[in-house]
Amino acid sequence: MPLCNNSSGNLAVAVILLFAGALYISFSSRSISNPLSVLQSIVNTPQSLKNIEFPVEELEATLDRAAAGNNKTVIITVVNKAYVEEVGGGRTMLDLFLESFWEGEGTLPLLDHLMVVATDQTAYDRCRFRRLHCYKMDTEGLDLEGEKVYMSADFIEMMWRRTRLLLDVLRRGYHLIFTDTDVMWLRSPFSRLSNNGSFDMQISVDNSDVGGHLINTGFYHVQSNNRTISLFQKWYDMRLNTTGMKEQDVLKDLLDSGFFNRLGLTVGFLNTTYFSGFCQDSPDMGAVTTVHANCCRHIPAKVSDLTLVLRDWKRYKASHVNSKWSPHTKCWGSWNDTLYVPKI
Repeated sequence: MPLCNNSSGNLAVAVILLFAGALYISFSSRSISNPLSVLQSIVNTPQSLKNIEFPVEELEATLDRAAAGNNKTVIITVVNKAYVEEVGGGRTMLDLFLESFWEGEGTLPLLDHLMVVATDQTAYDRCRFRRLHCYKMDTEGLDLEGEKVYMSADFIEMMWRRTRLLLDVLRRGYHLIFTDTDVMWLRSPFSRLSNNGSFDMQISVDNSDVGGHLINTGFYHVQSNNRTISLFQKWYDMRLNTTGMKEQDVLKDLLDSGFFNRLGLTVGFLNTTYFSGFCQDSPDMGAVTTVHANCCRHIPAKVSDLTLVLRDWKRYKASHVNSKWSPHTKCWGSWNDTLYVPKI
């Protein structure tokens, strides 16, 4: 045993001497007035970095997993605690959203490309429990756990935080489909979206029959390029000069002002026959792709009426008989629900 220890000691001494000799040779070939400069030059040599493994940043890693095998395209939705907690009937908004992928035509494989962005720990834990691609967004200095009722100050701030995150995604070279969690995916949208680069951005609208393009940022498809990155940067920067306006209205102002044209950016508007919502129902269940609970004020109303949407859809799948959607009674009444108190 002492012999082993002595051999180990001799080996260590030899290694130290070899290292010292290498340093001496290095120092002798240049000025040795500052030996630390030699070590610094070694550290700064690119070749020395090749064998160093750096930790992969969480957002990049999550995007990479979600976009794998999908031409660097990722589907993104944002949830908070209110979207993963049960409301009437024991359902959550996230439950309904995921169920639509299960019940839709050609939509189940798309869950492999869905990245769920959580704004709080409760939502993140629920996402991980569902074994989805999950990312916890930085919300330092802001409480985004409870329900953010339409046009409240916290609602507006959450929309801007979302815009900043999507700008970061585009900067990293990922194409994206953003979808609100209150959008039911009844068919794969890719057959209806232009994926040949002819459009930089395709965005849903509240009503296809009204002029002026009533855009809705609850569902849109964006190609990552210099034009769209410039758009999202300008869009996000305008939050400083548009206090009290939601990001959707700011984007529409940019569109109406001709800023899209000045960027050379091409935009397509998604017809409500295929990308419909409660503002204007699709008349054709045989063609509809998504249904958005827009024109609705709070989560319980959305969950109630979206549950009926899935029921109507299941009936259509069983019969292939086109019929009218169930009335969105709860959502229509939500605007007059003055006694409603959001969950905290």
